[in-house]
Amino acid sequence: MKQAEIHTEKGIMKVMFYEKDAPNTVNNFIKLASQGFYDGLTFHRVIPDFVIQGGCPDGTGAGGPGYTIKCELDGENQYHDRGVLSMAHAGRDTGGSQFFICHNRQNTKHLDRNHTCFGKVCEGLEVIDKIRQGDIIQKIVISELA
Repeated sequence: MKQAEIHTEKGIMKVMFYEKDAPNTVNNFIKLASQGFYDGLTFHRVIPDFVIQGGCPDGTGAGGPGYTIKCELDGENQYHDRGVLSMAHAGRDTGGSQFFICHNRQNTKHLDRNHTCFGKVCEGLEVIDKIRQGDIIQKIVISELA
């Protein structure tokens, strides 16, 4: 089982992946993180009580890695709740590198089975509330749990 540490100026968020429910999305995120793709990018979209979004290489919300991946919406954990890590997209099967982390369930439940949930913050939930637009993703560290 793999996990990620998302290092920011405001603290570290530890994420457990939904490897069973969204294997391709998890592998894509791990590949990009391991290549340093996210290092130095910003949270370009922050909407209080909704989501913090990052992973756009040009900081506008329009960029990506140069390819798209298919949505994975059939798994058991496809419900947006506080701390859930989900793939941003501009329409079904157009995700790539941009991701968002949910502030709460109340304002994100309409995203269920429309955006691929591929992990959840298990430590550092308070960091979500501290992130502001323009804050930097210093690095994302991937590790294997024993």
